[in-house]
Amino acid sequence: MAAFGSVFMPKMALATFENNQWSEANLVSSDSIQLHPGAHVLHYSSTCFEGLKAFRHADGSVHVFRMDQNIKRLAQSSRLLSLPELDEAQVTKMILDVVAEFASEVPESPESMYIRPTHIGTEANVGKAAGATAASMLYVLLSPVGDYFTGGAKALRLLLDEAGMRCAPHMGMIKSGGNYASALGPMRKANEEVKADQVLFCPNGDVQETGAANFLLIDGNEIITKGLDTSFLHGVTRSSILTLAADLGMTVTERDLTVAELLERAAKPEVEAVLSGTAAVLTSVGTFIHNEKEYKVGSGEPGPIANKLRQALNDIQWGKAEDTHGWLTKVS
Repeated sequence: MAAFGSVFMPKMALATFENNQWSEANLVSSDSIQLHPGAHVLHYSSTCFEGLKAFRHADGSVHVFRMDQNIKRLAQSSRLLSLPELDEAQVTKMILDVVAEFASEVPESPESMYIRPTHIGTEANVGKAAGATAASMLYVLLSPVGDYFTGGAKALRLLLDEAGMRCAPHMGMIKSGGNYASALGPMRKANEEVKADQVLFCPNGDVQETGAANFLLIDGNEIITKGLDTSFLHGVTRSSILTLAADLGMTVTERDLTVAELLERAAKPEVEAVLSGTAAVLTSVGTFIHNEKEYKVGSGEPGPIANKLRQALNDIQWGKAEDTHGWLTKVS
C-alpha cells in the first residue's frame, strides 16, 4: 500500500456554484479542475474538507461510515467560512455515486477507501479580502488507504505545547486547510528537536488536540476528553469512540483537562492515552514530552482498552458486528 492518501481513483464527483445556484454533479477526471490565479481560495483560504471511509464487508458489499455526520460538518464549515450554502442531499448523492463507480476498487479489510469531499471558493477577485466568494467548487476524491501511522502498533511520542495553539480559537471547529498548515511548523520542530510524532496543543495548560487528531485519556473505566467548544475539531471518530465506550459500560467524561492533571494520571500503570480520527482511527500514545522531560504513559505501550475500543469500531465498520447505531450506509 502506497503512502496514505497519495493514490487516487481516476475520476471524482464535481459540482460548481455560480449565479446563486449549484450545477448538476458529474463524474470527471480527477486531474481536471481549472482555477483562475485570482481564485478566492488561493488568496484568502476559503476552503474546507472532510475525511470519511468506505469499507468492504465479507459478503462483498460496500458501506460508508457515518456519512451524515461528515456532511453536516462540511456544511457547518462552509457556513462558518462564508462559502456558498451546500445542498446536503446533493453532497450525499455525489459521495454515493462516486463510491459506487469504484465499488470494485474498495479494498478488503484491514484497508479501506478514503473519501475526501472538498469545498473551495473560486471567484476570481483579489479585492475580496473582506468579502465572501460568490462562486465555489465541490468535489469528492477517492483514495484507497491502509494505516495512517506506519510501523505497526508502536505507541506515539507527543510533545505537550502550552505556549502555542493549533489555530485561532474561533476556527477550531472548522475543518479547514489553514488550521492544518498552522500546525506544521510546531510539528516539524518537535520532530526535529525531541523526535516527537505529534504535538498536543495545550494553550495555557488546557489540553486540546494534536495537529490532526482528537485526544482522549483512559483511566481505568473512565474515558476523559475535552468538552466540545469552538476551539477544536468535533471529531466523528471521537464521537463514535465515546458512544462505544458508553456501550461497554465505561464512564464518559467531557470536561477541561489540565497538563498537570494529565501528567499526574499518566504516571498510573493502567492509564492509556489515544489519538482519534478518521485516518488515525485510534492510536495509542506511549510518551509525553514536557519541559524537556519525558513521561511514560501507563506501560508506555498500546493498552488493552484502546485495542478493545478500536476493535469494536473496526468490527462495525467491516460488518463483523451489528451496526446498532445506524452508522453505515450501504452503497452496493
